[in-house]
Amino acid sequence: MATLSTTNVESRILAWGNALGLRITKPMAESAGLKADTPVVVSTQPGRIVIETYQPRPSLDAMLAAFDPKRHGGEVMAFKPVGAEVL
Repeated sequence: MATLSTTNVESRILAWGNALGLRITKPMAESAGLKADTPVVVSTQPGRIVIETYQPRPSLDAMLAAFDPKRHGGEVMAFKPVGAEVL
């Protein structure tokens, strides 16, 4: 898939309820690898708004759902317990 270059697209900030909104065009979203429900972090700098994608930390439920006892089960230490580990 070719990377699209869609920089410098003029747009306007519009009122959206009690907030402001900016519509991101489909070509810009595709160029940035964005789609609906993509998690992003929005930060500001003087005269600029920066939107960056991120991978949210998985919840405990998500980690437990991904747990595979065949792959992760059993003892993980490669040596015998020593010191205070011995009960």
